[in-house]
Amino acid sequence: MTFYKTVFCFALGAITAQPAVAETPASLSMNGVSGLIDMPSAEQQSDGTLSIARSAFGPTARTTLSFQITPRLSGSFRYSSIKNWGSSTAPSTLFDRSFDLRYQLLTEGRYLPNLTIGMQDFIGTGVFSGEYVVATKSLGPKLKLTAGLGWGRLGSYNAIGAPFGARSRVAVGLGGNLRTGEWFKGDVAPFGGIEYVVSDKISLKAEYSSDIYRVESGLRKTFDRKTPINFGAEYRTKTGAKLGLYSLYGDKIGFTLSFQLDPFRSPTGGQAGPGPLPVRPSSAAQGWSDATVVTAFDLTRLRDQTQAILAKDGIVIEALAVTATTAEIRIRNTQIDNAPQAIGRSARALATVMPASVRSFEIVPVKQGIGLSKVVIARSDLEDLQFDADQAAQSRARAQILPALGPMPAEALRGQGLYPKLNYGLAPYVATSLFDPNAPLQADLGLRFSARYDIAPGLFLSGALTKKLAGTIDSKRLSNSIARHKVRSDAALYATQGDPALETLTLAWYAKPSGSLYTRVTAGYLEAMYAGLSTELLWQQVNKPYALGLELNYVKQRDFDQRFGLQSYSSLNGHISGYYDLRNGFQAQLDVGRYLAGDVGATLSLDREFANGMRVGAFVTKTSMSAKEFGEGSFDKGIRIDLPLAWFLGRPTQKVAGMVLRPITRDGGAKLRVNNRLYETIRSNQQSKLDAAWGRFWK
Repeated sequence: MTFYKTVFCFALGAITAQPAVAETPASLSMNGVSGLIDMPSAEQQSDGTLSIARSAFGPTARTTLSFQITPRLSGSFRYSSIKNWGSSTAPSTLFDRSFDLRYQLLTEGRYLPNLTIGMQDFIGTGVFSGEYVVATKSLGPKLKLTAGLGWGRLGSYNAIGAPFGARSRVAVGLGGNLRTGEWFKGDVAPFGGIEYVVSDKISLKAEYSSDIYRVESGLRKTFDRKTPINFGAEYRTKTGAKLGLYSLYGDKIGFTLSFQLDPFRSPTGGQAGPGPLPVRPSSAAQGWSDATVVTAFDLTRLRDQTQAILAKDGIVIEALAVTATTAEIRIRNTQIDNAPQAIGRSARALATVMPASVRSFEIVPVKQGIGLSKVVIARSDLEDLQFDADQAAQSRARAQILPALGPMPAEALRGQGLYPKLNYGLAPYVATSLFDPNAPLQADLGLRFSARYDIAPGLFLSGALTKKLAGTIDSKRLSNSIARHKVRSDAALYATQGDPALETLTLAWYAKPSGSLYTRVTAGYLEAMYAGLSTELLWQQVNKPYALGLELNYVKQRDFDQRFGLQSYSSLNGHISGYYDLRNGFQAQLDVGRYLAGDVGATLSLDREFANGMRVGAFVTKTSMSAKEFGEGSFDKGIRIDLPLAWFLGRPTQKVAGMVLRPITRDGGAKLRVNNRLYETIRSNQQSKLDAAWGRFWK
């Protein structure tokens, strides 16, 4: 004990005395957070980094998803399993879900270390719960020392006292409750370690662990903890993946495999695709006088020439109106993943085609048949700024972003062959079922046939059929919910009995009564579990960071086979929703209302979105349904992630790989899942979103 205290004190003294700052990035521990091997460090990942790590040693395996929310704040979701958890006569495997939060109090400077405070498993069942304060200091560009104090699990070996009182308990019932009365309570113990970077690919680590593994090594005898010393090596690939191999507690060999995504660095180095047209000077265009009357022949010719240019970028002209001085074009962007880029390409096309007298371009992006905003660009600004060193900032300062008011002028010419029109396609799909203790990862693979019939602007008939080809999702674990209505917990029955399945079949009508008011009415088979009527009203001014919405739904539960039959349960539900753009990519949403099971409450969501389209967020719902009635997890919560495929593939596409990770799906706080809600439909072309991505206007 004296030896370890001496080592710890020496390391702590070195940390506070050395002036050098390391150039090497923070590595991940076996817990999937910035750390040594099994202990945390005080470093943070680079801002916005999304990482996933898989680690295992002996009976314990952990899969952790971590996100660097801000430069100082990070959060993690972990799914762990421990084998041989039960009795010797009836061995079993414990599956556990947990959340972590870390905040960096100090960033490393010439003399100060990184200093971080963290909470591990602060809202789970408490099996892995612990808190810590840790410091990390670089001794030159290759050597880093870490020392810290831990509570809970991290204070279980060679404790030096309990300065803040006793810890009341270790695990809590169904989980999901904040155990604030336990934080930083109980025994506290020191931990520490060292990391040496051999090269940009190889690093070596050693640590002194303060986790005694009291249950695993003591009570359950899942492995023999012989020593607190762990050591190992890590190898980093060119793609950023990292593999670590360690000797743990003198008894086991462990490994970690991790991957990281930096939203500010494209895996492909950028997007391939057709480049933009040069801006054609108006002096080279055909001349019209201000008194010229645009004939139907002229307008048809201008529309067709402009459409021929825009077709290579997947931009469809919804309508075009031209006077002697102004051209207003309504565009439907079907391919480019960035709204300012689509607007910029449209402006260049207009500059190429429009007569010299046309001095102003009004570009209106359209989704679901409704105009979202109007971007006004002076033709002279395109010509003046084409080769300007500060062209992005200058062009945004000169452009106007206004509301898109009502329909096009009566003299406007619509795009050719748009209404009525049938579109259809066949594509593979993957459905997943996560966190079932009997089978934590289940998936089905199949084909989805989807079709959409565009009847008129804003009026659409659409549907989807699915056929499973292979999969592992089953209904062996039936719902044990004691809620009054099983509105979501029978999901496995829908997944297994709905083959083939009518996934959706709806008639939707979108309208824009004014420049800031949007409406939606959707009727039919709205989702896999519910059919009925969904209505929505949204107030959103194009230049304001906030919006207000109202949704009201009346639905009936569908039969498990997902054909046309309905069950007896019906639900009148809906919400008043407030949306706020917090700037710097952060979006907040608050929904207050009645949920599918009849419970009343609120959902708070917070997302961070990056210029490349990647979005990571979390949500939490509290309703009148008690924790006991809700069941395991106590209340609904989760993480959602959207990954733009254009960023990965290196070519233009609007497809997004999205996922929602719920620790467990229960019946409380359940909302209707309806496609194309209004706020998500219009937000990409509101001023704050256009401002954030305006750098691609010239691309």
